[in-house]
Amino acid sequence: MKIPKTLLKLNPKSSGRNFSGKITVRHQGGRQKRFLRHLDWKRNLDLTARVDSIQYDPNRTADIALLVYANGVKDYILAPQGLVAGDTVISSETAEIKVGNCLPLKNIPIGIEIHSLEITPGKGAQMVRGAGNSATVQSKEGNQVIVKLPSGEIRIFDGRCKATVGALSNPHHKEEILGKAGRKRHMGVRPTVRGVAQHPGSHPHGGGEGRSGIGMKSPKSPWGKRTLGKRTRDRKKFSNKLIIKRRYTK
Repeated sequence: MKIPKTLLKLNPKSSGRNFSGKITVRHQGGRQKRFLRHLDWKRNLDLTARVDSIQYDPNRTADIALLVYANGVKDYILAPQGLVAGDTVISSETAEIKVGNCLPLKNIPIGIEIHSLEITPGKGAQMVRGAGNSATVQSKEGNQVIVKLPSGEIRIFDGRCKATVGALSNPHHKEEILGKAGRKRHMGVRPTVRGVAQHPGSHPHGGGEGRSGIGMKSPKSPWGKRTLGKRTRDRKKFSNKLIIKRRYTK
């Protein structure tokens, strides 16, 4: 399968280390060399495009679709379920409600599944980008659109925010069995040691004679922060007023 070289860029390795070489993200390193595919998150080109092929992307869980626009420009988008080579798609305010087409939320009917959703108009897709995921348009009030996200959260969006019609491809990704430890290493994931198996100097769960458990009321991170039940979201975050129902509420 031919990949345009202009859409490829080497994905640099950091192995979880910062500028000074210190590990800031644990359990990373030693992955296979990968190339980033340039994806068009904004879909600003108001031209019909033909789907040239559906391809695998090593940097994400969903498949990607190579588009060839009417003016000859090539670019990638996330491939929704049902999109096949030879189909035509378009990004327009008056686009047809068809899988792969991109249009503002205010022009998408209630009950339609969507993905690649913008948070800020014109910034590009930031939400609903994982394999098999989709959000649903629930209702509209003026220029505001209420959307139910894959997590169960119900949130208000600006009607000018763009989204693409359809659910994302590769819905069985979460059922995939890697088969061996080596495949995990090729993905850049290093082994994780349980806290209770470590000594007390390196983890709060460590130490004790025999199998003594964590020895505290609730589990903690290696840096002593509680990891169960403690809310980490900023109480003054600007988007709190846009959330109608949190994903945690039953």
